[in-house]
Amino acid sequence: MAGGRRPRVHRAWWVAFVCFVALVGAAGFRATPSVFIDPLHEEFGWSHGTISSAVGLNVLLYGLTAPFASALMERYGIRQVVSTALLLIAAGSGLTVFMQSQWQLVLCWGVLVGIGSGSMALAFAATVTNRWFVARRGLVSGILTAGSATGQLIFLPLVALLVEGSGWRTASLVVSGAALLVVPLVIWLMRDHPEDVGLRPYGAPVGHVAPVADPAGATRRTLTVLWSAARTRVFWLLAGTFAICGASANGLMGTHFVPAAHDHGMAVPVAASLLAAIGVLDLIGTVASGWLTDRFDARRLLALYYALRGLSLLVLPMLFADSVQPPMLFFIVFYGLDWVATVPPTMALCREHFGEDSAIVFGWVVASHQVGASLVAFLAGLVRDATGTYDLAWTGAGALCAMAALMALIIRRRV
Repeated sequence: MAGGRRPRVHRAWWVAFVCFVALVGAAGFRATPSVFIDPLHEEFGWSHGTISSAVGLNVLLYGLTAPFASALMERYGIRQVVSTALLLIAAGSGLTVFMQSQWQLVLCWGVLVGIGSGSMALAFAATVTNRWFVARRGLVSGILTAGSATGQLIFLPLVALLVEGSGWRTASLVVSGAALLVVPLVIWLMRDHPEDVGLRPYGAPVGHVAPVADPAGATRRTLTVLWSAARTRVFWLLAGTFAICGASANGLMGTHFVPAAHDHGMAVPVAASLLAAIGVLDLIGTVASGWLTDRFDARRLLALYYALRGLSLLVLPMLFADSVQPPMLFFIVFYGLDWVATVPPTMALCREHFGEDSAIVFGWVVASHQVGASLVAFLAGLVRDATGTYDLAWTGAGALCAMAALMALIIRRRV
């Protein structure tokens, strides 16, 4: 620090910690849809498709908000944007306890929480990583990406137990309170740039000069970057693979695994605990993926991750039972290590091909991720209503993952 004693721990790691905690807070409510589907169906008589449409809107707005969030952080600051986002999540989750109509579900669960969570999506992690780190970017992006999975780990079993015991309204209020508790921490410790506290980014050489953004044209820049990136093949390959990532993870597994397991007689808290276990393993898998991304070809890593995910989804329909059997445990371990391991190599490829615009480009790639997740969250609900099972949805997602593996391999390295 200028004019004073250098801290033993670089401030970048504290900023990364606050970012991680904020992502955990945002993930709390986003982990609950799969646990709420059956209770809302039983209380209000709404179909799986109707409830899934609200989940789909949530996921869609999450993705569409992400690219603009990066630009808004440049104009208004990270603290202001993230604090506002957490307040929106708290309001959306808290107001659901008063809803009586489907439109209120869409407004609270879909719009408020969708915009709030999208404002601190993976593009937020990319912004913090790019601003505060030069070294260890792959590792940090892996750790921050795991924040969402950790939120799932913390909240999902608790929410499931609350739903079974006190009811879904109590669960909504608990999640709302948790989001509010993160706000003071963000205001206290988060800073926009290392230069704000007299530091260079972690690992930056002497003489490092941070790029100067144009905060006045945040929205224009976001759209301009999209227009420029959209004229390259690599952007569409990254967007396409990430759309499939969202479809097979958040859209299908994250939303419908618990009700699918419940269809086979498994208790909701047990199924929710399995989904939470995926979050534990994802924490390990994503951090390991970040470490691997710093050392190996990101394209090959992506292809491997998608291929393994596709194989696991193809066999999943054969593993459901009224109790947890060893094959299901093996699936949870296998799938959990792969859950969002795709994020660090995707971030790395954005940095490699789009440079200073990579955070905004990644925001648009995240938007494609959520478009895929939104579409499949809705379609899987329709499949369940039409056929009585989710089998067709699991098989289709496995085939899409095989396609994503091939798409990753044809991304060219930048010379």
